[in-house]
Amino acid sequence: MSEEKQVKPWKVQPQICKKCGSHKGVIRKYGLQICRRCFKESAEKIGFRKYD
Repeated sequence: MSEEKQVKPWKVQPQICKKCGSHKGVIRKYGLQICRRCFKESAEKIGFRKYD
């Protein structure tokens, strides 16, 4: 009666933040691969400028 579950491959791979490992709010543009919280902390170090 024990049936093994079949492992199905992901159709879409989940995006993971390089810094904290979070799955939510990952920014992939320009190859960043970091979440929005980590981006806010390190945006100026990366080279982005904040305009008023």
